[in-house]
Amino acid sequence: MPLPELATHLFDPSDGLDMTEVAMLAVAHNPDLKVARDEAGISRAQAFAAGLLPDPQLAGTRDVPTNGDATNTTGFSIGLSYDVNALLTHSAVKRAAEATRRQTDLNLLWLEWLVVAKARLLFAQSLAQQKLLAVLAGERILVASRHASLQEALAAGDTTLDAVSADLVELQNLDTQINDLSRRINANRQDLNALLGLAPGTRLHLTGGIQLPPLDDEAIRRSMAGLNRRRPDLLALQAGYESQEQRFRQSVLAQFPALNIGLTRARDTSGLYTRGLGVTLSLPIFNGNRGNIAIEKATRLRLRDEYQVRLNAAYADIVRILEDQKLLEAQLREVASGTSTLAQTAEQAKAAFASGDMNELVYTQIRIAWLAKRAEALAIEQALLEQRVMLQALLGGELPFQTSHPAKSASKESLP
Repeated sequence: MPLPELATHLFDPSDGLDMTEVAMLAVAHNPDLKVARDEAGISRAQAFAAGLLPDPQLAGTRDVPTNGDATNTTGFSIGLSYDVNALLTHSAVKRAAEATRRQTDLNLLWLEWLVVAKARLLFAQSLAQQKLLAVLAGERILVASRHASLQEALAAGDTTLDAVSADLVELQNLDTQINDLSRRINANRQDLNALLGLAPGTRLHLTGGIQLPPLDDEAIRRSMAGLNRRRPDLLALQAGYESQEQRFRQSVLAQFPALNIGLTRARDTSGLYTRGLGVTLSLPIFNGNRGNIAIEKATRLRLRDEYQVRLNAAYADIVRILEDQKLLEAQLREVASGTSTLAQTAEQAKAAFASGDMNELVYTQIRIAWLAKRAEALAIEQALLEQRVMLQALLGGELPFQTSHPAKSASKESLP
C-alpha cells in the first residue's frame, strides 16, 4: 500500500467496503496501475543493462595465397580492441539510468496516490448521491400519498383542481430529479467498477459514514515546508533532473576525442610474424559534440523550470483548498440553520394544512423550499469531502484536525 493509513487498515469486505477499503482495492486491482508496474519493471531492467561494462571487440582475418612458391604460407591476423570512451562515460550512463529508474518508481507511486484519491472521490460522490436519493424518495412517498388523498377528495367534490394540480406538478418534478440522480448513480457505479478493475455489472456494498471535523490549518501549512521531500511527483521530477544532469555530463565527456585501443598479432604469407598496437583517435574539429551539449543543457533547464512550476502549483492548490474549506464550512452552517428552520416550518405547515388553515399552494412551496435547502446542504458536504480527499493527495497523508474536534473513524453503517 502506498500510504501509511492504507497499510495499517484492516481489509474486511465481509461487512461491506468503507472508503479506505475501496482505496486499497483500487491500488491492488486498478488496470492502469498494473501496466505502470510493468513499465517500472522495464525501467529496472534498463538500469541493470546500463550498469554493465561494454564488451571488447575481437577481430580476425585469414589470408590464403593463391599463387607463389613453396615458401609461401597462409597468413592470419588477430586483433583485440576496446572503446576507451565507453569507460569514461560509463559512470554517467549508469547514474542516469539509475535516476531514471527512481523517477519511474516515484511516478508509479504518484499514480497510486492519484488512484487512491479517485477511489475516495467516487466513494464520496456515491455517499452524497445515496443520501440525496433517500431524501427525494422519502419526499416522493409523502407527496404521492397526499396526491392520492386529494384525488379522492376531488372525486368527492371536497377540494379544487388547483390543489390537486399543485401536488401533481411537484410529483413530476420529484420523478425527474430521481431519474436524473439514478442515472448519475449508475454512471458513478460503473466508473468505480472500472477503477477497481471489476466487471461492469458488479455491485459493491459500500458502507461507512464521513466525519467533517475542522482542519488544523496551522499544522497543514507547517507540513507544506516538507512537500518537496514527500510528494512522489516532486521527487520524481528531482530524479528526472538528476538523470538529465548525468546525461549532460555524458555529453560533455563525449566531446573529448574518441579513443579506441587495440592489440594485434599477425603473420603474412611469407611467414613473417608481427605484433602491434593500434590507436584510433577522432579529431573534434568541426563537431566536438557541441550540438548534443546544447540540447542536454536546454533540456536540463526545462526540467528545472517544470519542477518549480509544479512545486508552486502544489502550494497554491493547498492554500486555495484551505480558503475554500472555510467558505464552505461557513456556508454549510448557514444552510444547516436554514434547513432546520424550514423543517420546523414544514412540520407546522403540515399540521395547518391538515386542519384546513393553509392552502395547498403555500404548503407545497414550503416543502419545495425545505427540499431545495436539504439538497444544497448535501451538495456542500460533498464539496467539502471531495476537497479534503484532494488535500490528502496533495499533502500525502492523513489530515491534521483541531484537537478539540478529533477525527473519528468511519463506522461501517450501510449507505441509505
